[in-house]
Amino acid sequence: MIKTIAVRTDGAWRPSPGSIYPTLQQLVDEGLIAALSEGRGTEFALTDAGRAYVAEHGEEMENAWNSAPDSSDREFHQSLGKLMAAVHQFRSGVTEEQRAAAIEKLDETRRALYKILAD
Repeated sequence: MIKTIAVRTDGAWRPSPGSIYPTLQQLVDEGLIAALSEGRGTEFALTDAGRAYVAEHGEEMENAWNSAPDSSDREFHQSLGKLMAAVHQFRSGVTEEQRAAAIEKLDETRRALYKILAD
């Protein structure tokens, strides 16, 4: 599923397992899908309620895949991904001084972005 989403979005979105599995569980809880097996590589199928939902919201769901991001949107998301990769490095293996400097820079960046919106 992760690979399929990455391909369908031209790499603009590659969801993590931490976002996919809770989503699948929510769909199970809502009765829209059911697991066909258990364990690694579990396959899911739509339930009758899930098929009804897809039929009712088919156009909306198709439009979500058809809205290709423009190049500036793609550049924005790539830049954001690079930033998040750098931020991730500060989760462990850094000194408190390095982490404090990173927090200060992130706060400064957040304020600068809000200032751009205010202009």
